[in-house]
Amino acid sequence: MTYFLENTWHPDPAPEGTWTLKLTNLTDAPLADFKLSLTSITRIMPTHVLTGAKFLRRDANFHEFAPVDATPLASGDSWTFVITGINRSPFHRNDAAKTAWITHADGSHTTVQVGDLMHAGTAPVRPESRLPEGKLTLPFALLPWPNTITATASSAPVILHAVDETSLENKRLMLQVDALHSRLFPAAQRAYQLSPALGSRAVQFAVDTTLPDEGYRIDFAQTITLTANADEGRRYGLIALAQMMHGTFTDPEFQFPATGEIIDAPRYGWRGCHLDVSRHFWTFDEVLRVVDMLAWHKMNIFHWHLTDDEGWRAEILAYPELTQAGATRGADVPKMLPQLCEGAETRHGFYTQDQMRAVVARAQSLGIDVMPEIETPGHAAAVLAALPQLVDPDEPANSYYPVQGYFNNALNPAMPETFSVLETVFDEIAAIFPSKYIHIGGDEVANNAWLTSPRAQALMASESLSGTFELQSWFLRKVKDMLTARGKIMVGWNEIAHGGGVPPEGTLLMAWENPQVGIELASQGYDVVMTPGQAYYLDMVQSDDWLENGAGWAGAVSPKQTYTYEAEGDFPEALRNQMRGIQACIWSEHFADRHWFNDLVFPRLSAVAEAAWTEKDNKDWLRFARQVRQHPEL
Repeated sequence: MTYFLENTWHPDPAPEGTWTLKLTNLTDAPLADFKLSLTSITRIMPTHVLTGAKFLRRDANFHEFAPVDATPLASGDSWTFVITGINRSPFHRNDAAKTAWITHADGSHTTVQVGDLMHAGTAPVRPESRLPEGKLTLPFALLPWPNTITATASSAPVILHAVDETSLENKRLMLQVDALHSRLFPAAQRAYQLSPALGSRAVQFAVDTTLPDEGYRIDFAQTITLTANADEGRRYGLIALAQMMHGTFTDPEFQFPATGEIIDAPRYGWRGCHLDVSRHFWTFDEVLRVVDMLAWHKMNIFHWHLTDDEGWRAEILAYPELTQAGATRGADVPKMLPQLCEGAETRHGFYTQDQMRAVVARAQSLGIDVMPEIETPGHAAAVLAALPQLVDPDEPANSYYPVQGYFNNALNPAMPETFSVLETVFDEIAAIFPSKYIHIGGDEVANNAWLTSPRAQALMASESLSGTFELQSWFLRKVKDMLTARGKIMVGWNEIAHGGGVPPEGTLLMAWENPQVGIELASQGYDVVMTPGQAYYLDMVQSDDWLENGAGWAGAVSPKQTYTYEAEGDFPEALRNQMRGIQACIWSEHFADRHWFNDLVFPRLSAVAEAAWTEKDNKDWLRFARQVRQHPEL
């Protein structure tokens, strides 16, 4: 540690308050002729008052400052500056500088250690426990909880084995589930093998064509019978058995059924989880592990958020610039400066097409559909940095910015090459991802985007369009035609319906802003997946306490709130069939390593999984709280 940066926020003047930063020189030498850079979700607005420093530049969450005068900062001394005119009042301790560094006169960089944001208005209190102790209703480790279970417990078998008559396909399926369990819990005993052994218990398979494809029945006797209609149901039954076995390995309170039965099928057909790999790049192996975790929770959709302002992560052979320039950030990369949680060093990360195919293969083997997301037209700063020919050269720089603060970050519908690029991208993405769904984003375009672009203005005049959102709707209808021509269904965030929207037929929208949005979309004829930030965004803080981790724009989202939230809400019965299911979202602005991931994602991912599978009347918060500690971690 050579330099230390402290952050303090005071609530006056309301409503945004005052942000104070203090840099202390802990080296033995004076610090002269330098700049201080930092990344922060709390941003300086164009109209601000800065005392004690010069504000040099901002790019979204990147800020750069310099001292007012050239007097060297002596060893042990501090430099303090104060800002009013910030974008909003902070919610929690991680809402100011996350990373910082000094840039010296020779262009070299030195990392600055950063402290938590201190609250100068009230003393924070320690957050309470997120989970009660809980209480089991039956002594079985099952999550999500089955919709019908009547069973008596006994001591657990050492291992489960297949009967001799088991088909080759079912043996493979059994060992696939065993491999899943072993990957998630490498130190645990194995759940399955093919041959009997002392202390083992047999599993046989049966078929019942009246069961739904994802349903299964398990009858417990000396030989366990797993009955299903399709591989999906057999897999979920084998996961249930493996979960119960795993519980007996790790907790003496969990046992295994001796007699009785489980009859089960999911509540919703869409049981999804999204992972943002743009704002923070998760390695190929980490992505595979997330897929495994979803399978263990009986979720069936992996929504892979591959592109955003912060980075383009999908290899496109026709446009190598997208992953050369668009997936590289650093203090010495002028078009792609560091963002939240990043330091001065240059970072580069993307997935090759072979890696993406490998993720798809792993997911398919576990009954999971991988839906890629290619953000358009907004959240495209990385694309425009990589392909500057898509920018209207006569549009003034920095003429608009959305809520995240990226200037001029939307693809311009008036640039013809925009469509040829998207056509090529969709061709390559469709060849990698067999899913019938492609998510195209469609969210958070600034409400004044393109209004200073002469080419966009000319297009709007020729097409009799008024304002940003009518032009966005015109653009997205063309994107929908591209996807339809490739046999794909357009999926997007709820803003796709703005400005006239796109035809509801063959379109699936995700309601994220608030629950009422989903009902409104369904009333317009759209099929809807519910993913409201107030319940299912796993980057949100888990209480209002200042010392909590995470984002705060949607309010605190406790595990109990996630678990008990009913996505159907006030959906009218006439629209109920248009609600396809629910989905968790894992956004990565606020966390860049496994520790933060596990702290924020669990136990709430498990809560969403049970909300997606288990009928309302079969949910039990205290039972869940006791069982959920068995979850895997990244």
